[in-house]
Amino acid sequence: MEVLYAALVLGGMGALFGILLTVAGKIFAVPSNPQRDRVREALPGANCGGCGFPGCDGCADAIASGKAPVNSCPVGGSECAKKIAEIMGLDAQEESVRMVAQVLCQGDLEHCKTKFTYSGIQDCVAASLVNDGNRGCKYACLGLGTCVRACPFDAIHVDPVKGFAVVDREKCQSCGKCVDVCPKHVIQLQPANLPVRLMCRAADKGILVSDNCRVGCIGCERCAHACKFGAIEMKDHLPIIDPEKCRGCMMCAEACPTNAIWAAWDQRKIAEIDKNSCIGCGLCKRQCQFESIVGEVKKPHEVLDACTGCGKCAEKCPKKCITMKVREHTRDAFSKIGTTPEAVSVDVPAPATAGKKKYSPEVQAKIDAALKAKAEKEAAAKANG
Repeated sequence: MEVLYAALVLGGMGALFGILLTVAGKIFAVPSNPQRDRVREALPGANCGGCGFPGCDGCADAIASGKAPVNSCPVGGSECAKKIAEIMGLDAQEESVRMVAQVLCQGDLEHCKTKFTYSGIQDCVAASLVNDGNRGCKYACLGLGTCVRACPFDAIHVDPVKGFAVVDREKCQSCGKCVDVCPKHVIQLQPANLPVRLMCRAADKGILVSDNCRVGCIGCERCAHACKFGAIEMKDHLPIIDPEKCRGCMMCAEACPTNAIWAAWDQRKIAEIDKNSCIGCGLCKRQCQFESIVGEVKKPHEVLDACTGCGKCAEKCPKKCITMKVREHTRDAFSKIGTTPEAVSVDVPAPATAGKKKYSPEVQAKIDAALKAKAEKEAAAKANG
């Protein structure tokens, strides 16, 4: 009987507390926000935190309350932003630039020295505590997969041959998790459509960089000299490329002796003049910084293969008869009429950098060695294929 009484008492207490909770829930219920719920449904549900809020619920709350813009979710992209803008009754914002994670290092096992064999915990943070990592360059990717384990989208992996992290740009959702966990800070979120990228963070003097890595930036400033639009400034021995000034001519990458600047060569453009519409005003010829447009006054002009695709001529053409198209063949720097290889060498500084000092013998020797290695590499590539 005592067991029965105890069961009845506990059952009665449970029923009483249930009734009390139900009544309290009714009295103190927080009315739901249908707009917030619709915003939450429009979000992809990745809960990655890339928006800066605690998961998709936090992001929906912030957007619905006006504390965050409709394009806060980096995973959803422009389509998600358009849906949320429609829900919030706002005008659709301009399509945002897609961001992707970029590993700013090319120092693989072949090109970057290894100081010692690391056999500890397979984690970049742990390895970086041992003599700042086992790579010769202290700025190099350690390739132990901390970023791989942090990525919720399986968009990054470590190349087993090269020994450093590689991002799958199609899978990357720009959540920034890999950026946060990298102890070497070699991963950045960058616009996916950049025409050129500096693939090195070695902020050391050229002699130190070249001693440890054959594809690192040696701070020779050839890229700054080659740029005709003032888009490159040197800081801490590294070129800083201003995306607002960069016109995608890719001359900086063409001039780089160590290939430390990557360029989207497959997307490099060339100007094309419609001869039926050209009035021969010569404005395009005067705008061209690379002497790649020829023609007489009042006669159709022609674009030579030295064109870098900067698009300055197309912008200034009064008849709008110049279009920019993707190149079908490699640019020929020596196709300018009346010039010599010396005259078109990227060593010739642009007017904006004409007052700079010449390279020191030490830096010049490094440049010459890098250029020789680059020429040998290109010759080998042509011979093989």
